[in-house]
Amino acid sequence: MQSKSITDSIQFLSGVGPKRAESFNQLGIKTIENLLFYFPSKYLDRSKILSTVKVMQHVVNGYEGEVTIVGKVVDSESINYGKKQIFKVIFKDDSNGIFECVWFKGIKYFKTYFKVDEYYAISAKPVLTKFGNLQFTHPDFDKFSIDETNDFINTGKVIPFYSIPKELKSKNIGDIGLRKMIKHALEDYSDLIVETLPQNIVTSNNLLEIKSAVRNIHFPENMETLELAKNRFKYEELFFIETLVALRKYKYLSVSKGIKFSIHADIIKRFLDSLDFDLTHDQLNVLSEIKNDMISQKPMNRLLQGDVGSGKTIVALISMLIAVSNGYQAIIMAPTEILAQQHFISITKMLKNFNLNIEMLIGGTKKSERINIFESIKNGSCNIIIGTHALIEENVEFANVGLVVIDEQHRFGVAHRSKIINKGLTPDVLIMTATPIPRTLTMTVYGDLDLSLIKEMPKNRMPIKTVLRGENSLTEIYKFIIDKNKLGYQTYIVFPLVEESEKMDLKAAEEYFEKLRNTDLKSMKLGLLHGRMNWKDKDETMQRFKNKEFDVLISTTVIEVGIDIPSANIIVINDAERFGLSQLHQLRGRVGRGSEQAYCILVTKNDLAAKTKNL
Repeated sequence: MQSKSITDSIQFLSGVGPKRAESFNQLGIKTIENLLFYFPSKYLDRSKILSTVKVMQHVVNGYEGEVTIVGKVVDSESINYGKKQIFKVIFKDDSNGIFECVWFKGIKYFKTYFKVDEYYAISAKPVLTKFGNLQFTHPDFDKFSIDETNDFINTGKVIPFYSIPKELKSKNIGDIGLRKMIKHALEDYSDLIVETLPQNIVTSNNLLEIKSAVRNIHFPENMETLELAKNRFKYEELFFIETLVALRKYKYLSVSKGIKFSIHADIIKRFLDSLDFDLTHDQLNVLSEIKNDMISQKPMNRLLQGDVGSGKTIVALISMLIAVSNGYQAIIMAPTEILAQQHFISITKMLKNFNLNIEMLIGGTKKSERINIFESIKNGSCNIIIGTHALIEENVEFANVGLVVIDEQHRFGVAHRSKIINKGLTPDVLIMTATPIPRTLTMTVYGDLDLSLIKEMPKNRMPIKTVLRGENSLTEIYKFIIDKNKLGYQTYIVFPLVEESEKMDLKAAEEYFEKLRNTDLKSMKLGLLHGRMNWKDKDETMQRFKNKEFDVLISTTVIEVGIDIPSANIIVINDAERFGLSQLHQLRGRVGRGSEQAYCILVTKNDLAAKTKNL
């Protein structure tokens, strides 16, 4: 008889078979091992299950949070209210307490899902009806078998729940069925799992052995053992990521042969003398680090981190001059067309007296212009190339790339970064980001990069005042905008979307543009900018705003990166909770580019603002 192996096909597992195996295969689950490492998406902890009596006490005492309660279906009914229908399910818990759940939508589905004598975990905010009944409206729910329920209630175990994709649902595989399959797999195969970490790593870090970790990630006895299992796999994931990062850095530095640049001090001095400001201490330190990298035979692979407006672009430009003065081409790749345009305009202006050929290549570049740009890039007559993803197209051939600058690295994937770097023969690489990245995370994710920091802001910059306000403060905010406009201030008002979205319930920029133009801000000159405009219209709108043809620019997140406007010193970000930290940081960086005090006003729902600690 052939011995068992965790590489056996999943079709031989109890409850699967050839037909169901096909559905698992579509998800990449082909072997027993694949199934064992298909981890739960959430868990139900018996210790956090409440009885109906306890829940009622919570409601009476004013508790407004969610609770979880387990019950058996005893009855259900449909109630008609005119043209509307309500579906109600009555449950009984193990203490014989009664509670009910009601649905106003999806009734057809719920009628077939909830069946008498079957057990469910219900999670939602509880209320007491006028008849004194404990009720949950449109709750979250999970189903389990009678055997599971009895075992669950008697022992206090933790029940796992898995993501059930449509491929499994089509073969009638639900939570209960999948749990049974995984339980069989654990019983028959978990002893065959091979440890993936060195034993000294497991021991020194007090990690669970992999066999124990797999068992407890699926069916933990309690939440403490579940956390131990999770920590084991978190550590393992980071361990292998860091191993790969270290190998990649070793290979890059030991195998790859870089370019040994010479420093032409006269060109650098000439450029610095052309500036109407002095570089900060941090900028000079970072330039020294970059210079040492570039004169070395080893290829530079450096991450330059600094806040918006801290002067990263100047540092990158000086680095590009070093490459160009050595006869090499320099590339700067930006994540958006508007940022690429900003770089092109500012760099062209600053290098106007240096007799360099600077080209821009973006998605919106005309076909007739692209042909000439392609040729100048290929024959080497173009010294500096600025662009977007268009730079990594296959038909773009470079003559001799010596330096690649990537702006806002987090906006590009690893593949994008590799493609642009591979345009040259091991060029030096400088990656810039304005997103605050904690040092530990930097070392983890970008461990193959050397880190340079610009913490110091230019001398004339004042810290941006950031405040959080509820929507009921909008009238006061608009008055503040009008008052500050009398002092020369311009304002950005940001909305998440252009058009109404039923799913996300977000305000639309176009709708509010019309509303504000006719109400609160009717005395102001308003402009509108959104992502569906072509790049020329966007550029024209931003230029008009810069020329003060508009007092207020209502915009979507396309201004996340854009041209510098020193007099734009107020930014109001609506539905701020919808944005990520990176976006909020970038948006706030649109103001405070001059010497005046700048303000960032985050606006959110009144109840959320009330619960949140102000900034």
